[in-house]
Amino acid sequence: MSKSNFEKVKHKSDENDILQQKSNAFSAYKIEKDYQTVYYFLKDSGFSENFITNLRKVKGFILINDQIATTKSFLPKGSVLSICNNPNPKTAIMQCILPLDIVYEDAYYLLLNKPANISTMPNRSHYSNNLAGAICGYMQNKQPGFTLRILNRLDKDTSGLILVAKNAIAQKEIKDIEKTYLAICEGKIDKAYTISKPILTLQENGVNARKRVISEKGQKAETFITPLKFLDDSTLLSIRLHFGRTHQIRVHLSSIGHPLIGDQIYGKKSEKINRTALHCSQMSFFHPYLKKKLNFTASLPQDFANLIDRF
Repeated sequence: MSKSNFEKVKHKSDENDILQQKSNAFSAYKIEKDYQTVYYFLKDSGFSENFITNLRKVKGFILINDQIATTKSFLPKGSVLSICNNPNPKTAIMQCILPLDIVYEDAYYLLLNKPANISTMPNRSHYSNNLAGAICGYMQNKQPGFTLRILNRLDKDTSGLILVAKNAIAQKEIKDIEKTYLAICEGKIDKAYTISKPILTLQENGVNARKRVISEKGQKAETFITPLKFLDDSTLLSIRLHFGRTHQIRVHLSSIGHPLIGDQIYGKKSEKINRTALHCSQMSFFHPYLKKKLNFTASLPQDFANLIDRF
């Protein structure tokens, strides 16, 4: 979204008031040049076709100078365009009640410390007991038409930070999400280096297979590894990613002969821990409404902390 085309309308208030005023209603943009239609502005600003289609469905989701408009309306320089933050349909998944470890929350974002052995999204094995259902249950009274937008998913076995955007524009506007993982791998890694290997998702009968593989036909992926501590035949690692493919850390560590402890897909079962030893421990992002970078740390689950105490 180019700053030369428009600027967000600013409100004279403190940070908390700004969040409460804007929350889940509309976002307003002051237009800095003529647009033939609202549609051209939205496309020029990077909004998806799906978002635009949903804006069209309800009269009043698009306003020009507080007057009802459509995506075909002329958008003159100097006007104020207001668009609904959350035009998408409500997420229709089974809600459930699970305790949520909330690290941070405001009118736009919800940051959670996910426990291990909880699936992020519903699936055949975890249809009625998953983090997505718990989030929707938590949000039902706060935002009745809530649409679930998880910005980073973690495997069922992986614990740590998961970020949720509370509306479509908050999802679109967030910048520079950076994550750091703690992991414990088999064997000794004694220096920092980068694993740069493409990862391919295989399909079985038209459905994505559970296991990913290293293949030149796959998508680019880079994993940056820094060893922190050693214990006999294992290493505690700090890990950062480029691209963030499904199972990237697990696939890459296995590919160099150092699978994660407890990883039964890419390594082997462990007596030390009953799941993959992987935790998303830190996250930072630039908050588009507070106009500053926020940094967070997730406390370690007990099983992972017990392993580290052995080092």
